[in-house]
Amino acid sequence: MSGLNASLGYFTAVVIFAALVSTLLKKWPRFRFILEFASSFMLVACRLEVQTIVDVGEWAGGLGPDVTFTILFVVLLTHGVICGGASGNPTLVVLEFLQLEATTLPTLLAVAAQFLGAHLAILVAAYYWSLELTDMHMIKNLMSRECSPSLLVSVLHGFFTECVCTLFLHLVHLNLRRRPALIRVPLIAVLLTFLCYTARGYTSAYMNPSLSYGLTFHCPGFTFTEYAAVYWLGSLTGMSLALVLYAGHIPRIFSKNLLYSQKTRSRVPKGDKGEKKK
Repeated sequence: MSGLNASLGYFTAVVIFAALVSTLLKKWPRFRFILEFASSFMLVACRLEVQTIVDVGEWAGGLGPDVTFTILFVVLLTHGVICGGASGNPTLVVLEFLQLEATTLPTLLAVAAQFLGAHLAILVAAYYWSLELTDMHMIKNLMSRECSPSLLVSVLHGFFTECVCTLFLHLVHLNLRRRPALIRVPLIAVLLTFLCYTARGYTSAYMNPSLSYGLTFHCPGFTFTEYAAVYWLGSLTGMSLALVLYAGHIPRIFSKNLLYSQKTRSRVPKGDKGEKKK
């Protein structure tokens, strides 16, 4: 349990940092890219420690899969509550751009901030592991240069896995985006945990380019281009397909609806027609 206590302390410190940044800058929308930086940092830093518990915790600290996936769910839920509108996910930022809800410069700044936050999280986690506070972290520190990649299938298989998982995630997100946070955040956390658990033998279903950069791009076994094809191109493709299926087109590219006619999208109830005739 000492290893778990050290991890909980690490999680708490990371969450406090993200919460402070979100609280201080939430009133200034022009600094949203800094919020995205903090959101990405929190997500990647916490997921790196969760991955450590998954890889080492079972035989170094007696932490089984039930504990690790419970911790993962709590991390994702806390991230959704603390960071709010800052997703820490480049595909969601690009989605807003494609929906004409954001302009080019804020989108580029947000994506760059997300990758910068992910890189800082790698450095912070590596320093934390180097302290070797527990046996689990000592082993992780020894294994850090020989980590196992999350991509356990071929590049093509991995691309389709990430694409399908991201497609499903964004379809749910688009349908829940107008719902209250009390409903939306827990459902998204449950979905993310389920997809990660289901795809753990394939790609781990990161569905987030900056998160995958922080968690697996540094592991040997595949080239940077192969990782990018799976985790970046796959995620962006899935997000684009979800937008097309949801809205019928990509507003930034096509003004005409490709799937749904205007009549099927906005039908007038019979009662309303009768009132208009009167």
